[in-house]
Amino acid sequence: MPSPTDLPSHVQRIVDEIENEIGDEPGRPEALIEGNGTSGHGPSGRVEAAVREILLEIGEDPDRQGLAGTPARVHRMYTELTAGYHVDPERLINGAIFDIAYSEMVVVKDIPFYSLCEHHLLPFFGTAAVAYIPRGRVIGLSKIPRVVEMYGRRLQVQERLTQQIADFLQDRLEPQGVGVVIEATHLCAVMRGVRKPGTVMTTSSVLGLFRTRDRTRAEFFAHLERRAAGA
Repeated sequence: MPSPTDLPSHVQRIVDEIENEIGDEPGRPEALIEGNGTSGHGPSGRVEAAVREILLEIGEDPDRQGLAGTPARVHRMYTELTAGYHVDPERLINGAIFDIAYSEMVVVKDIPFYSLCEHHLLPFFGTAAVAYIPRGRVIGLSKIPRVVEMYGRRLQVQERLTQQIADFLQDRLEPQGVGVVIEATHLCAVMRGVRKPGTVMTTSSVLGLFRTRDRTRAEFFAHLERRAAGA
């Protein structure tokens, strides 16, 4: 895995966007689409050779016009989709944890995310809902979606993604409790295997009061039901 100082420029931009304010620089999204699909950061021969072998194995001609640049594009794509491995949690938080005398539930929901199933390297995507009860400290609102993206841009299983988000907030804030619910569609279950479009997987992680106190857990799930009713 490249060190933070060795990242291709297009991956470094994504890492910076997760760690810092998204949209600060005009034209940033367009800047992600540059060049001819190569990283410009030295040869990526092993990945590109492997993609070329896959194309040959399925009976395609990797040298035909439409596929000639595909190995380089696939390499670039995977470095972008796994940029979360390179995010520095300290830079992501950037001091945005504040002392405040508030002890009621904080809920951030309908957070969109995309990730890659580590079993088939196919996408899964959906929304996350994150809640916590402060113990004298809160985290900046924009940081929670970035935490979701930091862990989403990796090879994942949904269960671990859910747990990692909850554990991160528990470790950094030491709140009275944390609750995370993720709902996602897995293309490995839609395009292959059981081939069941519309299937949605739901996972949850509840820590502290969300696990030990029924009314806290019920309040959290009531917020999610209101979202569903208004959808």
